[in-house]
Amino acid sequence: MSIYYVQKLLYQLNRDPAQKQRFDDDRPAVLAEYQFTEEELKALTEPDIGLLYVLGVNGQLLMHYATLNGYSWPQYIQAMRDGVNQHGPVREGIYAMLDGKGAV
Repeated sequence: MSIYYVQKLLYQLNRDPAQKQRFDDDRPAVLAEYQFTEEELKALTEPDIGLLYVLGVNGQLLMHYATLNGYSWPQYIQAMRDGVNQHGPVREGIYAMLDGKGAV
């Protein structure tokens, strides 16, 4: 899993207006610059906030990406809940659900 690259991209989108503009203009070209699994690529492209959460993306990065994609705060929280219901417990990172329940 390349969750590092997912988080690196999201960090850059949050911090670098030029990178965000490139992403808006040509998302496939920007995504091709990173090493993603098919699952990560799908989650970033759709975007599937719930799947990104389950994959282990840090919530501080993910909430900005969700906002970037038009999610309101309640929609973001619900997307994480839906992600756990659809894709199972958070797999890794600081939100990993070792007991299958987690904080959501």
